[in-house]
Amino acid sequence: MPNAPATSGALLLIHSHYGEPPGLFTLALERGDAVIVRERDLTPAHFTAARGLVTTSHLDQLGLMHFADDLEAFMARGGRWFFNGHILRPFLKGLGIYEPIAKAKRADLVLTRLNEHSIFAGIDQPSFEENRGVAGFYGRGHNPLPEGALAINGIGPQNLPIDWEWTLPSGGKMFSHAGNDVGGMGGPNPNHALVAPRILAWTMGEF
Repeated sequence: MPNAPATSGALLLIHSHYGEPPGLFTLALERGDAVIVRERDLTPAHFTAARGLVTTSHLDQLGLMHFADDLEAFMARGGRWFFNGHILRPFLKGLGIYEPIAKAKRADLVLTRLNEHSIFAGIDQPSFEENRGVAGFYGRGHNPLPEGALAINGIGPQNLPIDWEWTLPSGGKMFSHAGNDVGGMGGPNPNHALVAPRILAWTMGEF
């Protein structure tokens, strides 16, 4: 039986590139419960103290594998992880490796809502298809759907699961977005500003 959900703890955000933290992380600091840690400073204690975790598409996945046991324990406590990017390493049992769309054409980048989700409530998913008139920024492939996961948004005529939510058998939840950091991209699309605080709320179990 999965452990009881975590009821307290920090919102852990792993800063995986040089320069200032991304916009989503800056927004998180306004909550007062966020901890931003550069990858080189990450320790097992950060996972122990966390309730929610956000990682970006810049994540050093080889480095994170050193914390695989800590990540498993975090999830088993009922933690929540919002993952941006391509899964290239098996951090958790049940995850598959990212599958890109080969030679993607415009029709392969069409986005479709498959199941409603609090992060995207009231938002027209096709509005994310283009950024500054260019398609494909949202994503160009998918992380395979784990057994028991729910596909949220599909891409292309096959509705490949570019976004999904998974309740792990051990406990905890993972949301996978197989593309650039959703909620953190710039440009004229106001929906990124709408989903950003919802991502943080979902990660902390407030929905």
